[in-house]
Amino acid sequence: MATKISSNPAIAQLQSNSLANLVQREIERMILDGTLPSGAKLTEATLADQIGVSRGPVREAFRMLEEAGLVRTEKNRGVFVRDVPVEEALEIFEVRAVMDLYVGRKLAQGITPAEVRELRQLVDAMEQAVKGDNAHDYHRFNLKFHDRLLELAGNSKLLATYRRLVNELSLFRRQNLTTESMTVYSREHRQIVKAIAAGDPEAAGQAMYQHVMNSRERTLRNYEQKQAAARTPARKPAAAVEA
Repeated sequence: MATKISSNPAIAQLQSNSLANLVQREIERMILDGTLPSGAKLTEATLADQIGVSRGPVREAFRMLEEAGLVRTEKNRGVFVRDVPVEEALEIFEVRAVMDLYVGRKLAQGITPAEVRELRQLVDAMEQAVKGDNAHDYHRFNLKFHDRLLELAGNSKLLATYRRLVNELSLFRRQNLTTESMTVYSREHRQIVKAIAAGDPEAAGQAMYQHVMNSRERTLRNYEQKQAAARTPARKPAAAVEA
């Protein structure tokens, strides 16, 4: 059922904006968890019915999602979940690595014991997800871990830029999650927190930088393997041998 909007113009505007934000977050969640895959066409009417709102807030949510880099609008075709080319993804990883180098150095110089405990709890949660072979939970805690690192750095502009880059990389990051890679990532996360807690700016910065660059390398390797597999013709079944 669509949400009723007040007849008072000021309240109606506030309700509409708040509702659009809620719809934007819900569609973003569906994109980031893979419910709406890269390249998928987004239809106002379908999403409005699914979420239980009118089409107006969905239309406004599309605008906000486009600004966040998650969707693209094609004239006379509609709105689609963005499909980031691998070349762009590799560039984003490089930008993220430099950002994380700075963040690691800064956190090592001023993090509190309570904040270190919080980060360790997130690493513990990721390790439990690995043990349960639960890539969905691992992805969720991984996003929260890295986002929290940026929050603790205390630079709102850096955080906003980081979140946009992470959104654009969401497809590639999910594809990188295997039992083996999650185990490696968790070990790297543990090393990051250890270096930050030790108050070693250089080690913390390098740990965060290398963690991102390792993800970049894994993304490139996965892409090259898929390209090679696509170029390999399927084998034809052997002809039957007549007696």
